[in-house]
Amino acid sequence: MSKSATKGILLVQLGTPDNPTTADVRRYLTEFLMDPRVMDIPYLARTLLVKGAIVPKRAPLSAATYRTIWDEKTGSPLMYYSELQRDLLQQELGEDYHVELAMRYQNPSIASALKKMEGMMLESIRVIPLFPQYASATTGSVIDKVMEVMRSWQYFPQVTFVSNYCDDEEMCETYADHGRQYPIEEYDHVLFSYHGLPVRQLGKVDPTGALKCPDLGCEPCRENKKAHCYLSQCYATSRAIAAKLGLSKEQYSVCFQSRLGKTPWIQPYTSDTLHQMAEQGYKKLLVFSPAFVADCIETLDEIQVEYANEFKALGGEEITMVESLNDDPKWINVLKRLAQG
Repeated sequence: MSKSATKGILLVQLGTPDNPTTADVRRYLTEFLMDPRVMDIPYLARTLLVKGAIVPKRAPLSAATYRTIWDEKTGSPLMYYSELQRDLLQQELGEDYHVELAMRYQNPSIASALKKMEGMMLESIRVIPLFPQYASATTGSVIDKVMEVMRSWQYFPQVTFVSNYCDDEEMCETYADHGRQYPIEEYDHVLFSYHGLPVRQLGKVDPTGALKCPDLGCEPCRENKKAHCYLSQCYATSRAIAAKLGLSKEQYSVCFQSRLGKTPWIQPYTSDTLHQMAEQGYKKLLVFSPAFVADCIETLDEIQVEYANEFKALGGEEITMVESLNDDPKWINVLKRLAQG
C-alpha cells in the first residue's frame, strides 16, 4: 500500500470458491445465485429454488469439477490470473495509484477491498468490472454492490465506473493475437462462445418498455452495438476480433454457453451450435470465449472438456480453446488505459 497514492483502482471479478470442497462451493453458489440481479425472480421463490434444489444438487458436482482445474501450487486459475492482473497493473500505474482486487462473490469481498481504500482518504476511486460486455447480472451487480457498501461512508472521493469495453481496439487485438498462435486456416470453423443470460434480462434494462426488447427480435442488436444490450456487445466483440483475423461472416459463429434452468436463454446455445457444426461435417473447431478475461471453469472445463467431449460424440474430432487474456502485457496495458480514464 503506497502512502502517496491518491487514486484508487478497484478491479472486480465474478468470484471463485475459496477451495474446491463441497462446502466452499456451496457457499459460493448460494451467494452467487441468491443475487437478485442473477436469479431475477421473487425472493421466496429464489430462496426455495436456490437453497432447496439447485445448490444441493450442483455443489458436489461443481466441487468435483473445480478439483480438476485447481492447481496444486496456485489454486484457483481465476484467482491466480486475477491477482497477477492486479499486481501487474499496480506496477504499470506506479505509486500515485493503489490497486485492489475484489470478487463479487466470496473472497476477497468488495466490502473488504473498499474498507482498505476508505482508510486511505483517496481523491478518486475507479471501478473496473472485469467483464468486457455489460450485463445487469455482472457489471450491474458489481456497481450495485459498490454503491451499497459505500453508502455509509462519511467522505466520498470521486467515484467512476467502467461499464463496458466490449470492442476496445487493443483488447480485441490481444484476443486475435492469441488466436494467431493456432493455424486458423486448418480449422473448419471459429466459434465465439459467451456466457449466456435469460432472455427476459435483455428487456429488463429498459425501464420505459419502449424498446419492446426482446419481443421485436434481436436481429438489430446482432448488427449494431448498443450500450444497454449484452447480446449486441457480444456480437460487437466477435466482429472486432474476426475482422482482425480476416474472417468472413461465413467463417465464424456466435453462441452462448452455461445455460441454467428451463426458461429461454440467449440463443443460439453453444451445444446446439456444436450439433449444427457436426451435421455440416465440420471436424475441427477453434473456440474463443471473450466474455472472460482470465481462464476459469467455463473455459478450462466447460469448453475444453464438456463441449469437446460432446462434439467428439457427435462425430467431430477436435475443439481447441484459445487462451484467455490472462497476464498478457497488452491486456495489462488495456487495464492501465481504462484505469487512467
